[in-house]
Formats: sequence, C-alpha cells, structure tokens
Amino acid sequence: MQPVKVRNVEIGSGMPKICVPIVGITRTDILSSAKEIRSAGADVVEWRADWYEDVFQFSLVTDTAKELRRILGEIPLLFTFRTAKEGGEKEITTDIYVALNRHAAQSGYIDLVDVEAFTGDKAVKEVIEAAHSCGVKVIVSNHDFHKTPEKDEIVSRLRKMQELGADIPKIAVMPQSRHDVLTLLEATEEMVYKYADCPVITMSMAAMGTVSRICGEVFGSSLTFGTVGKASAPGQMEIGELRTILEILHNSSVK
Repeated sequence: MQPVKVRNVEIGSGMPKICVPIVGITRTDILSSAKEIRSAGADVVEWRADWYEDVFQFSLVTDTAKELRRILGEIPLLFTFRTAKEGGEKEITTDIYVALNRHAAQSGYIDLVDVEAFTGDKAVKEVIEAAHSCGVKVIVSNHDFHKTPEKDEIVSRLRKMQELGADIPKIAVMPQSRHDVLTLLEATEEMVYKYADCPVITMSMAAMGTVSRICGEVFGSSLTFGTVGKASAPGQMEIGELRTILEILHNSSVK
C-alpha cells in the first residue's frame, strides 16, 4: 500500500492522522473555527461546506476557501459537501454537486475533496478526473447512519471505491451492537491486508463505535476524526484526548 502525501502529511504511514471538521454556518464562524483548529494541531482540516450558508454561491466558496488556506498555512484542507441522504445539512442535485466539487478542486486552495460513492459512477469519475487534473486528491466515501452492513458488503464497497479511482476509500457505519463494531474492524483488516493499494479510512460511529476511531493503526484505518468544538458526526473525540490515546497505542506497537 502506498501512502498518500498531501502537503507535508503522509496519510497511510505511521500513526493515524487526525482530521478535524469545520461546521460553521457563516464565513465568520468558519474562519474563527479554522484559527482554533490550527492552534490545536490538527493534521488535516475538513471544511464541511454543506453547513455553509452561502455554499451555492461559488464565488463566495472560493473567497472563503482562500481565507481558510491563508489561516491554515500548510495544514491540508479537505472540501466536503455531505449530502442530506448521507447525514449532511442540505439537499443538492447531482449536477450541482459535481460542479461544486469541481469548482472547489480547481480553486487552488483545496488539497482534497470528498465525493460520495453512491452519487453514481459517472459523477464520481468526473469529480476524480477534475480533481486529479489539478493535483487534488480524492476521498471516495459512504456513510450509513442506520446500520452496519455485513463484512463482505463493507469490503465490496471499499474495493469499488478503489476501482473508481479513489486516492483514499472511506466508509462510516452505525453499529446496533458490539458485534457490528467487530464487523467493521474485521472488514477493515481484510480490505487493508488483502486488497488495498492505497490508504483506507473506516469508522464505526456513536459511543459504541468509539474504539474504532482509536485503533486504526492496529486494523488499518489511516485517518480518524477528532473535534475542536462542535462534532460533525456522533462518536468523535476531542483532539487532545484522541492524540494522547493514538500516541500510546503507536508507541506500544513500535516497541
């Protein structure tokens, strides 16, 4: 498996990297959050643009991305419009979704974009092609806030994302039992050690799934999500606590 290098961060090598989301509604809130997150030491910052009140005005998206880039310096910036069907804040048509992600990738201020795998193969490939032509990496993702699919289905989805051209496949699922958490971890291990030629991100959500957010180095998930302020998904931990646990596990594994 080859790590993915974004600016000075190598996703897929060493300790799992910590990504912190920005979920501000106004430009002022977004930029204020960015300053807090920069001070907290995130490895990657995710701009959850579906929260942004002016997200459908592309020129304002560019202006805000420019300011985020100035504030974050060399911290990689991930652009994500999470659709309502996968737990996001707004409805969006496929055409506008593709156009928005293309625009973000082509702005020159974004390092990665997130495109949902179930948008449709044609749309996903269009975003990937546009992003790669600008040197922007792509996370292809799937989020199930209702259940945890069977292990083979999780692996199948991750392999499909890789086949579509994802730089990093990602899946997040909701556990209904402790066994569901084990299913996610088992699927992660199988994907990473049998099929993956790129880094993989997986997580089991909510309190029950918290263990999956801290044991990525053991099972193969290369990035986890922490918080500075408001969380973007259930089960995310505060960045300081999360980094402490990741470092303990990392130091134990390299002895």
